[in-house]
Amino acid sequence: MARLVILGDKCIGCGQCIDACPFGSLKMGANNVPDVPDDCRFCNACIEICPVNAIVVEDAEEKTGKDDLASYKGVWIFGEQRHHKIQPVVRELIAKGRELADKRKTYLGVIVLGHNIQNEVKELAHYGVDKVFYADHEALADYRAEPYSRICSRLVKQYKPEIVLAGATTTGRSFLSRVAVGVYAGLTADCTGLDISEEGLLLQTRPAFGGNIMATIITPNHRPQMSTVRHKVMKEAQRGEARQLEIINVPLKDEDVVSRTSIIEFVEEVEETVNLTEADIIVSGGRGVGGAENFSYIRDLAKAVGGAVGASRAAVDSGWIPYSHQVGQTGKTVQPKLYVACGISGAVQHQVGMGSSKTIVAINKDPNAPIFDIADIGIVGDLFKVIPAIIKELENRK
Repeated sequence: MARLVILGDKCIGCGQCIDACPFGSLKMGANNVPDVPDDCRFCNACIEICPVNAIVVEDAEEKTGKDDLASYKGVWIFGEQRHHKIQPVVRELIAKGRELADKRKTYLGVIVLGHNIQNEVKELAHYGVDKVFYADHEALADYRAEPYSRICSRLVKQYKPEIVLAGATTTGRSFLSRVAVGVYAGLTADCTGLDISEEGLLLQTRPAFGGNIMATIITPNHRPQMSTVRHKVMKEAQRGEARQLEIINVPLKDEDVVSRTSIIEFVEEVEETVNLTEADIIVSGGRGVGGAENFSYIRDLAKAVGGAVGASRAAVDSGWIPYSHQVGQTGKTVQPKLYVACGISGAVQHQVGMGSSKTIVAINKDPNAPIFDIADIGIVGDLFKVIPAIIKELENRK
């Protein structure tokens, strides 16, 4: 495991490293040499400020032996909850996790941190889960990075799961990266595919090089194998008959829930129509819309069909619409029943975010636009004429 080392024969006791540490971890010790902190985050601030290069990071971790690897069992899912409700991405991960656990002939577990959500925990029995690790405390009612990652890191070290997965949501990305550091494990972010190799390793597939290739990553020497998975790229587990569920209530101490941050207020984003990632119908605009004022066409069509408003990166980067509407590799991944792409060329980065839509309709005046390669229905024409015609037809049918 990596550790911070202060070379006593070089240190001059200037104290600059103590002042530079953003976490206040370094304290002056004996012989005018700072003590090595146990809770170092390895931000390297002290290393960069040291005038005599007396601070180094050494890697004391060796490859995990085969016997140690064999002691890791189980597939774990981070049961992300918001406002006391388990989030839909968890059911997607459960479906894939069940598949992975069956291939590895092991159990499927979900770790849930929250307060007074026992009913949500018990409901997981209907989705193929074997075990739930439940930590209940009023300080865990809402996500805070420090206590959540601290508790999960301790549980990972105690129970030694082979695989740990979380949704690539704002919360999941913040949470699992901290856990990975805490247990000295690797983490593959934004995966779009997971499988088990013939050797029993987790195959973690994600876009790379700007979405131009799909890279499959393995973790042969360390455990657990950890990944965040994009929302809406996998099918949700369906509710079925309840199976026997073991609920492990996690004991907590006061120091487990300590945090340097506190939640003052939640400000909910106001959606113009419906939530983008949960929408069954999405109407998106791209560079071909031509300007912010022309997004009224996109909004009108979305309203007419009861859908959400999306956008390509080009439209967002141009300042025509907020980032929260962006669909694609650097935006949201969606999987609606109907996706209408208006004035979107269909670059591979955008396709990563919407290519799994059940039906894709493309409206573009360029007949050679890549979006037509994946569209189920293609309309070659001026969107400013096509969209009003569609809306008029819908109104006539009503």
